[in-house]
Amino acid sequence: MTSRATLVKRVLQNNKIHNSIPFAAASLTRVARKPLTTTRIIQGGDSVRGYTVATKPLTTRIVEGGDSVRGYTVASNPFTTRIEAGDSVRGYITLPIPINNSQLLSRCEKTTCVPLGRRCLSSCSDDDDGDDQMQSARESMAFDVVIVGGGPAGLAASIRLKQLCEEKDIDLSVCVVEKGSEIGAHILSGNVFDPRAINELFPDLDWTEELHELQSSHATPVKDDNFLFLTESSSYAIPNILLPKQLHNDGNYIISLGQLCRWLSAKAEDVGVEIYPGFAASEVLYNDDQSAVTGIATKDMGIGKDGAPKDTFERGVELLARQTLFAEGARGSCSESIVSHFNLQEGKAPQSYGLGIKEVWEIPEENHKPGLVMHTLGYPLQSSWNEKTFGGTFLYHQEPNLVLCGLVIGLDYKNPYINPYKEFQQWKTHPEIRQHFEGGTCIQYGARVLNEGGLNAIPKLTFKGGALIGCSAGFLNSVKIKGSHTAIKSGMVAADSVFDCLTSSTDIEPVAESGEISADEEIKEVVEYEKAMNASWVYDELYQVRNCHESFARWGLLPGLVYTGITTHVMKGREPWVLSHTQTDADKTQDADNFMPRSYPSPDGVLTFDLMTNLQRSGTFHEDDQESHLKIKKNLTSIPESVSMQTYAAPEQRFCPAGVYEYTKVDDNDGDAELVINAQNCVHCKCCSIKTPGEYINWTVPEGGGGPQYQVM
Repeated sequence: MTSRATLVKRVLQNNKIHNSIPFAAASLTRVARKPLTTTRIIQGGDSVRGYTVATKPLTTRIVEGGDSVRGYTVASNPFTTRIEAGDSVRGYITLPIPINNSQLLSRCEKTTCVPLGRRCLSSCSDDDDGDDQMQSARESMAFDVVIVGGGPAGLAASIRLKQLCEEKDIDLSVCVVEKGSEIGAHILSGNVFDPRAINELFPDLDWTEELHELQSSHATPVKDDNFLFLTESSSYAIPNILLPKQLHNDGNYIISLGQLCRWLSAKAEDVGVEIYPGFAASEVLYNDDQSAVTGIATKDMGIGKDGAPKDTFERGVELLARQTLFAEGARGSCSESIVSHFNLQEGKAPQSYGLGIKEVWEIPEENHKPGLVMHTLGYPLQSSWNEKTFGGTFLYHQEPNLVLCGLVIGLDYKNPYINPYKEFQQWKTHPEIRQHFEGGTCIQYGARVLNEGGLNAIPKLTFKGGALIGCSAGFLNSVKIKGSHTAIKSGMVAADSVFDCLTSSTDIEPVAESGEISADEEIKEVVEYEKAMNASWVYDELYQVRNCHESFARWGLLPGLVYTGITTHVMKGREPWVLSHTQTDADKTQDADNFMPRSYPSPDGVLTFDLMTNLQRSGTFHEDDQESHLKIKKNLTSIPESVSMQTYAAPEQRFCPAGVYEYTKVDDNDGDAELVINAQNCVHCKCCSIKTPGEYINWTVPEGGGGPQYQVM
C-alpha cells in the first residue's frame, strides 16, 4: 500500500524533476514538466508549446517576454527568471522551496517539444503485448471513495460527501483523479449555466461573488435572450413565447465552466477532498471473478511510441476504493468499458452524441453587450425546412468583454462531406453574426462531444462497487442545451446514496481511519442512487423532452420544431409513445456516392481561421515519444485500409476538429493513400470513437497532463 508521501514523490518523478530536489509530504505539489520554447504570449490564456502560461503572476521580471497580462504570465525563449516558492508555471505549482530556473531546465532540456502537425503512421493498433517490466506489480492506495474526473459532477459528488461527513461526524477519505494538467484544463462547455443545482449544493453561499473574487471570472446574468433562424443573408427572430420553456434563460448566468470547476476544486480541497490532477485513469480494476469494480489504475508513464518501456518507465498506481464514481464526461474511456463489461446499455437506445466546437473572443468594451444570449438555427447547417441535420449555434456576451461562440452538430448526420469546423467558420461570416466580433481577437479554441440521446439512452447507472454520474451517464438536456446543472445534481444524489451505503454498518471501519479496505466488507451496488435520480427533478426535466431529438432526426427541421413545441407546451412529455433511435451515430453515415462534396470559403485570418492556427489556441500538447492513445481496434484494421476512403470519402478527415486524421501517400508510393494519425493534435473531444466508420478507433488516455490546456472555456 502506497503512502501519501510516496504519491507526492511519484508526482515529482512523473514530471521529471525528481533528482536532488527535496519535497514535502504534507502537500501535493508539482513543478513544470517542460521548458518553455520560443513563442510569444500576447494574451492571458495563451500557451507555450501546449502549456498554458501561469495562472498567477510570477514575482519577478520575465526576460524578453514582458510582464504579466491580466493575471497570466507572458514568456518567450529563453525563460530565465528565478522561480520563487509558490509561484505557478503553466498550471504546475512549484515546490515550497526556491528553485533556480537553471536547475529546473537542466532536468528538462533533454526532452523535446513537438509542433502541432507532426505525423505518426497509424501502424499502432490496440493489441500491443508489452513485456515483463510493463506487467510488474503496481503500488496501491486505498480510499473510501475514488472519483474519476474533475468536472462538475465529480467535484460536486466529492464536496457533498465531505459535507455529509461533517454533518454526521464520520470521516470518509475521498479522492478525485483528473487526467488534465490542472482542474479545468479539459473542461469545455457553452455555457449558459442553470444555477439550480449549485444553489442546492451551497444554499448559503453567493457562488457568483466567490467565483469572481477567487478566479477573476464573471458569472454574467442573462439580460437579453434571442433565438434566430438564419438564411444565407438574412435573419428572422423567433418570438420567445413560441419557444419551449426549457430555452428560456431567465435567472441563468453566462460563465466559464472551466473556471467554475477550478473554484469547485478549491471548495473541495477546503473540506478535505484529495485532488490529483495530471493522473489519467487508464484501467478499471475488478475483483477476482470480474463481478465488481474495486478501483482504477493510472496510466503507466514512460512508454515509447513503439510500445516499449523507456528508461523513464514507471508503472501507474492502483487507487482502490469501496465505491468508485465515474465522472469522465461524455464517452469517457473507463465509463465506456464499464458499460460494455456490465452490459449496462441493455434495453436502452444507443447513446447519440453531438460535437461542440467553441471559440472565445475578446472584443472592445464599447461593442460588448453583457448578458446577451443568442441561439440560431438554419444557415449554414440547415439549408431547407426539412433538413435532418440536427444542430445549431450559440453566441454569448460574458463580462468583462468576452464573446463565447460555437456550433453544435448532432453526430447522427448522414452526409460524410460535412465539415463541422468549416461550418462553424462559415457561420461567423453571416451579417447578423460577424458584427459581434468587430475589433476583437480570438483567444481560445476547443471542441468536445456531448450526449444528446436523452432519457431513452441513459444506461443502468450502478454496478457492484460504483456508479456512473454526470455526462458519463448522459444527463444532458439537448432541448435546453444544458447539462452542467444535471451533472452537479447527479453527483450530489450519488454522494447521498454512497454515503448512506458506506456508513450503514458500524462494524466496518472507514479507510479514512484504518488506511485500508476491510477484507470482510462486501462490495455493494448502490441501487438507491438510480432510484433517487428517477425521483429527482433531473428525471422530470429529461422525461418531458425525451422524444424531441429523435423527432428532428426522423422528420427534419420544421416537423421537429412543431413536435418539440407541442410536446413542451402542451403534452409536457405525457405522450404515450417513445421515439427511440436504434442505430449508432457511425451507422447513420451514408455512402459518399449519395452526396456532392461541399465547398467552404477560405479563411481570412481575421474572422475565420485555418484549423492548425486555431488549434494552437487550445494549448494542446502531448509528449512526443509515447505510444499513440488513438488505437485502431485490432478486428477493424480493414476499415481505414479499404472502407473509410472508398465508401465514405474518409469522413474522419473532416469531422475531427483537431486535424488528427488524414490520408496521404507515404514515400511517394503508387498505392492507395494511407491513414496518418496525428495523435499529438488531439483535443480529447472523443468524436473519432463515435463517428469513424464502424467505430474503428479505440480512444484511450495518453500520459496524464497531456491534451488541451483550456483556461477560459
